[in-house]
Amino acid sequence: MELKIHTFFTPPPPESNHMIRVPFGFLALFISLQVECRAQSLSGNSPSDSHSAVVTVASNLNPAQPRAADDDDAQAKNVVAEPSAEPAAEPASSAGAAPPGGFLKRLFQAYAEDWHPTMPSGPEPLFRGDPAVVTAPPWPFTVWPMGGTVNIGQPFEISTPLMTALYNGPHGDAWKNSKIDIYGWGNVGLNISSSHNGPYANAPAAYDLIANSIQPDQFTLYIERQPDTVQTDHFDWGFRLTNLWGLDYRFTTSKGIFSQQLLTPQNNGTTGQKYGYDPVMAYIDLYFPHVFEGLDVRIGRYVSLPDIEAQLAPNNYTYTHSLLYAYDCYTQSGINSTFKISNHWTLQIGLSAGCDTAIWTSDAKLTGNVCLAYFWHQSADEIYVCANSINDGRYAYNNLAAYYFTWYHKINSKWHTDTETWYQYESQTPNVLNPAAASLLETNANGAYCNHANELTCFAPDWAILNYVNRELGKKNFISIRNEFFDDLKGQRTGYKTSYTEQTISWNHWVGTTVLFRPEVRYEHAFDAPAYNSGTKKTQIMFAGDIIWFF
Repeated sequence: MELKIHTFFTPPPPESNHMIRVPFGFLALFISLQVECRAQSLSGNSPSDSHSAVVTVASNLNPAQPRAADDDDAQAKNVVAEPSAEPAAEPASSAGAAPPGGFLKRLFQAYAEDWHPTMPSGPEPLFRGDPAVVTAPPWPFTVWPMGGTVNIGQPFEISTPLMTALYNGPHGDAWKNSKIDIYGWGNVGLNISSSHNGPYANAPAAYDLIANSIQPDQFTLYIERQPDTVQTDHFDWGFRLTNLWGLDYRFTTSKGIFSQQLLTPQNNGTTGQKYGYDPVMAYIDLYFPHVFEGLDVRIGRYVSLPDIEAQLAPNNYTYTHSLLYAYDCYTQSGINSTFKISNHWTLQIGLSAGCDTAIWTSDAKLTGNVCLAYFWHQSADEIYVCANSINDGRYAYNNLAAYYFTWYHKINSKWHTDTETWYQYESQTPNVLNPAAASLLETNANGAYCNHANELTCFAPDWAILNYVNRELGKKNFISIRNEFFDDLKGQRTGYKTSYTEQTISWNHWVGTTVLFRPEVRYEHAFDAPAYNSGTKKTQIMFAGDIIWFF
């Protein structure tokens, strides 16, 4: 099975035999306590313009602006919302006031306030252009997903318990002025599956590979600064470093970046360690406000541009992933420029080393991308077309040539739907039916079932189509229904030459904005070959679910 690579944050260090297994929540807590002990050095920091203390994180822990009524003629024309005439009242425990106890006490108080609010909410954050399409929670985002960029004109608002505890501490103003956020989550999942044979019996389903088990899927730590793209006065910058440990590293790992964890044969006949570490995202953002309606230049390792779904758990409607998502490109290392031409048009142009490979590996290929988005109905509708990896597509480590079409449509305040399709291929792919081609194969990069056994290599295409229908049940709940069809025409993506169908229904339930439960039921079927239960069954039924705990 070919595993793919996606992200939420950081650039790739060279390979090392040292694998980090630290639970990142404890690491962040340790960092925070150490920084507080040296608060005098922080208090000397001068304020700097950043993503304007208003930030909408990929995990979307705070609700964004409510969307205006659908009206093309009344569409917002890049007008920043007016600030409230009344100055916002400072909370009793704000920085500058006597801190309410030590760090741990403030952290526990932040969780208590999130679960049982007693403070009034502040004014809505400013924005430029169209208002946010949905609110988060309950949804995993506030505007339709687009990789390789910040959401130009939208605020980035984050208020996690960890940052709240720091802000309400004795040097909270210094933390705010630094514009640096530290946050993350722990994500644990379980599944009860009809498959049971082998270490990764649920494959090609993703990410819950290990059947009938409870697994540490991903523990993450983010360190970032977001550029303020609401303002148009001055240049701004940002960065993101995302660290991930858990089972999900098997999908996010990029060749050349700690990839020995994934590519080393194991004693049980599998490839790669069960759990591992991956710096999923490592990049800088450069924001130029006077180019069209704003230009963001991203340099480093970033999540692949298209896709409804994403590698990081909170960015998804469901716990498990679609096959469409699991077997395309995950992350890219390079440079991507996103031009907000108007409220209707956004253009992305970039160069990278290709899919899921570091620039210093022999598999790296100069790869272009060109993507175009059109928005209407105040961004309630979006069509996004993307040539995500433009090169010769010649067989290498996940060297996909891939072309995408995505449509997002908000039906009304309760319902919306997302549809995605792609066509991708690798050329000159080694033929698994020809023993003479065995030496051409790379570890964790499948060959193809070519039409004739005497062929040495062949063209290996595949295509997929996916639809989500989503219904909000209240401020803390929604239901998501996913249907897809995936045709692995030469078996190069999944290791089985067959077409698939998959259907999932999922419920998301929030406790405050810091704990999320996502139970689901999933059915899938391989039409032409037994692909499940280690290649012995055509059908798989699964109950699965996870919990995400934010800090």
